Amino acid sequence: MLNKIGNLGALFDRQQGHPLAEARELQQIISELPRDNAFKAMDEIGGWLESLLAAEDFPHERRFEALRQLEDAASPHLRRLSREYLQSGRLAKAEEKRLWGINGGFWNLLARAYEQAFDALLASGPTPELLKHVLPALCTRLLAALRELLKWEQFRYGPTPGELWQRMGRVVLFAEEHGLATRLINPCGIHGGTSVQAEYRKAMVFQAASPDSLLPLEIELAGRFIAHFLNRFDFPVLAEHDCVYWVDLAQAQPPQRLARMPALATPTQRFFRPGEAHGELQGLLALLERGGDLPEDIMLGAQYPGKTLIPVLQHLCAYLAPIPPQRRYDRHRVKHRMSVLNGLVNAYVAFSGAFGQRPRGLEAESWVVENVSRGGFGARFDSLPGEWLRIGTLLAMQPEGGDNWLLGCVRRYQQESAAVVRVGIETLARQVESVELQQKMASSLAEVAGMPALLLHEGNPPGELRVVLPPYTFDSREAYTCVQAGRPVVLEPLLVIEHTSDYELARYRIVPG
Repeated sequence: MLNKIGNLGALFDRQQGHPLAEARELQQIISELPRDNAFKAMDEIGGWLESLLAAEDFPHERRFEALRQLEDAASPHLRRLSREYLQSGRLAKAEEKRLWGINGGFWNLLARAYEQAFDALLASGPTPELLKHVLPALCTRLLAALRELLKWEQFRYGPTPGELWQRMGRVVLFAEEHGLATRLINPCGIHGGTSVQAEYRKAMVFQAASPDSLLPLEIELAGRFIAHFLNRFDFPVLAEHDCVYWVDLAQAQPPQRLARMPALATPTQRFFRPGEAHGELQGLLALLERGGDLPEDIMLGAQYPGKTLIPVLQHLCAYLAPIPPQRRYDRHRVKHRMSVLNGLVNAYVAFSGAFGQRPRGLEAESWVVENVSRGGFGARFDSLPGEWLRIGTLLAMQPEGGDNWLLGCVRRYQQESAAVVRVGIETLARQVESVELQQKMASSLAEVAGMPALLLHEGNPPGELRVVLPPYTFDSREAYTCVQAGRPVVLEPLLVIEHTSDYELARYRIVPG
């Protein structure tokens, strides 16, 4: 985050005091924030947050009020900038980093500032007045800020710091001890009210949903679906036979799958299971798959088409199930080099065979695969790959020394440090044919350019083909003709299986031409 007025606390005369400590000056500062320039407004708000962190003699009773008003003032600007980050397609790396820094940096600063206020109030002694009027809101806003920070860390697929969970757990334990955990408050931008308990449970379920295989917009939507169905999950106090996840509020670690009971039961352990939420998520998924509309009471922040929401719900139904997905195939450690091409156009050339097994003119990257299974590959990079590499990227891969190409898709992307990245690639097919699709209704006399596509010749029901298309091209009313294995065929559309920014994967029925 830009620091145009950072560290202001060190500049104020101690006798004069910090301007945010005076209610009138605080109101004037808030009113003078730019309304039509989100970048400038967030720059100034970030500077004031830094000044509060540096102001050691700021009145304890005023610190939370200043933070609360700064957060509320930032809220509309954050919504705009987060929408730009999530919905602008493929941003340039520099712009993506800038937007992440503003949003993620704000939540980091705000969480630290709320923690500072929390510690100061605890040090001075939590009076009945503070416990009734201030600490429920302070603890809830602190938990919400830490949860937002957790989400923004997930957007760039970095490892979740264990200390973040310990920071949240500490606040939850205090709130439970003083009877504040379920006290509802209504902060700006949160529909229907929230509480310390609700904010922590949102974070628990979010982490359990394994969002590292989703795109950033899908991660955001997953979090909103979780918030809507939160009251339908079960959170028993003690471990029961059908609990799926557990966490220890006192430990610096995220929620874990409950593969076996913890060796030692402690009062700081918490458990949860899908409960009725799983069935309701499945019902919503079925509704959208039938072409139904999203119920009006589900707030997603914007309108989204079904093909954007369906993959998110499929993921949540799988990972927040009574029995979460298990690894289907054993993974074997290897060290093997592969040539890799990205994108549908490059894959089309590779699988066409028209230019030989190693097409000239295409810049293939050389990757070292470190593990392999029947379902795919895992690779590690010691320097950041190109901007094109992200979840949903289509890949054509050729093992070193081989003459066959494989088709895959990036399913997991985890940035372990500033340089080290790990990716997981699912193998979509080993038998792939490049074709040009023509609209069935197009005039045979017209010269219509064909659309490049890939036919996947394995894993299909009888009489069907899976077809990889350019993104946003599937039409349930549009049949295509093509030449398959030297024979003309008609492909009648059935449904889209998957949609990413790189491609669409759809099922088609084969009809002789």
